[in-house]
Amino acid sequence: MRFHTYTKYSPEFADAVDLQSLLDKLADFLLDSGFAGGAHYHPYWGETGGEADRSLDALRQAILEALMESGQFTPEMLEALRGDAEEGSDAEANLAALLDQIVQRLTQEGYLNVQAPPQMPSTQQPVTGRGGLAQKASKDVQFQLTDKGIDFLGYKTLRHILGAVGKSSVGSHDTPYLATGIEADGVSKAYEFGDVLNLDVNATLMNSLARTGKIEVPLDLDYPDLMVRQAEYRSSCATVLMLDTSHSMILYGEDRFTPAKKVALALTHLIRTQFPGDSIRVVLFHDSAEEIPLARLAHAQVGPYHTNTAEGLKLARRILLAQKKDMRQIVMITDGKPSALTMPNGMVYKNSMGLDAQVIAQTLREVADCRRAGIVINTFMLARDRALVEFVKRVSEISRGKAYFTNTMTLGQFILMDFLRRKTTRA
Repeated sequence: MRFHTYTKYSPEFADAVDLQSLLDKLADFLLDSGFAGGAHYHPYWGETGGEADRSLDALRQAILEALMESGQFTPEMLEALRGDAEEGSDAEANLAALLDQIVQRLTQEGYLNVQAPPQMPSTQQPVTGRGGLAQKASKDVQFQLTDKGIDFLGYKTLRHILGAVGKSSVGSHDTPYLATGIEADGVSKAYEFGDVLNLDVNATLMNSLARTGKIEVPLDLDYPDLMVRQAEYRSSCATVLMLDTSHSMILYGEDRFTPAKKVALALTHLIRTQFPGDSIRVVLFHDSAEEIPLARLAHAQVGPYHTNTAEGLKLARRILLAQKKDMRQIVMITDGKPSALTMPNGMVYKNSMGLDAQVIAQTLREVADCRRAGIVINTFMLARDRALVEFVKRVSEISRGKAYFTNTMTLGQFILMDFLRRKTTRA
């Protein structure tokens, strides 16, 4: 992407912008779910949907709003943007220069990838200025989050979620809570054949002293004297995160899918940095079901789909059975009732009018298959319809999992805290 330099503007103000704080403010915009396929007409819901605007022009507008909300627009910066009226400087051009410099920094530091298609101006078309080629290109150029940008947003989301629980992430005092970088050891025990010889020297010497009544060199040690330290049992866990991408996830003016994506990114960052022996995979379920790589998660969108929960569970179970882990679990985030079913001939049966008996029966059979395979299903429901509540309770009873009826504000806390509690279970 070619950036344009404005002679009446100093780039020092753009260099002073904190990019990480700015990205944190831009998270909702960068992860916006949009609506796959553009506007869609439904006989019951009417005209809904519309793809997210990924243009460079939209990015600049979002940056401007984020700077204003975060307070990074200092009085000095505003004064410089207004310029000197006597010198005829253009405040709009100065502002465009600032935003252009910030986008350039985001690109150079690897958070965004901006590529412009080749443009050739006509003989009558200016390159810069109002109505010029540069202004037109800013509406056509598409930007994408890089892997570094996605990882950073996952880290920031994790910090926000765990911070909201009320525990500091920095410190060295032992507490009963989980924290990064602190290993809580258990009391020592007598050595038994087969134990890892993680010797507790002090306790071993005390046993020898109590038995012999003296300390001599060489030490008089016997097998009953040996004491070993116990550490927390750390099990490995395979997790499949099932995300509902049906139409209702952004219906009625509320985007429920973007918070779900944030939680998925946070959970991925937590597993990779604190539990490297674990694994996480992502499955989107709609009219059918599909596994997507984590790199595609930030760009996933909902669409004019129904909810084929049974197909999502079937795919998740197949993924988990292929992994040799102590624990296998499905984390399912949805806001609607199962309304679709894949028939034996491959056709998809749909019924959005209610809890169809055939769809429910097949979904519960898939839940039972998961339980027989030793897979726990934890359901996070973003709706509270009475019939739906009863269905979710039935799923939890069969799978011996948990059901959480939450909202987009508390979704992340419920999911991460549930995951961490399971990781501290002793064998």
